[in-house]
Amino acid sequence: SAFGVAVLKRLAANPAVEGVTLLLSPTGKRCLVDETGLGPKDLAAFDPKVRLQDERDLGAAISSGSHRQDGMAVVPCSAGALGRIAAGISESLVSRAADVCLKERRPLVLCLRETPLNRIHLENMLKLSRLGVTILPANPGFYNRPTQVEAMVDFIVARVLDQFGIANDL
Repeated sequence: SAFGVAVLKRLAANPAVEGVTLLLSPTGKRCLVDETGLGPKDLAAFDPKVRLQDERDLGAAISSGSHRQDGMAVVPCSAGALGRIAAGISESLVSRAADVCLKERRPLVLCLRETPLNRIHLENMLKLSRLGVTILPANPGFYNRPTQVEAMVDFIVARVLDQFGIANDL
């Protein structure tokens, strides 16, 4: 969850970003509280540009290809969400918005949080990669010799922002 919070903060703070729609699955909400002590409303309070969207609202604007958006990052992404996206199962706004990115050929970045991976996970990642999805596991590098957890988180955040062409100094 730390990766998702950090990506959200960077997007909200970037003047080139007009707005951010925040989606949290029920499991994502639970992990957010367990891992960071924050709730969905805490994240929405980071910046007025952040709009918390109910992930059960399949009628939301982002569920339609006619809604213009720059893309989507699922940070973190569970193996279950990855599988539903790979299978085109749009039972929630998270998977539907990802499906819209696929059909409209918009950037979609999935930061997988699972380890170890089984063959199903790997096949789903390969299937999505062949469709143009960026699979970006939340595995920080150590060649920059980080001394704090924040530096390891920033390593991944920079990679996510890079996928959308968002300038950063991380």
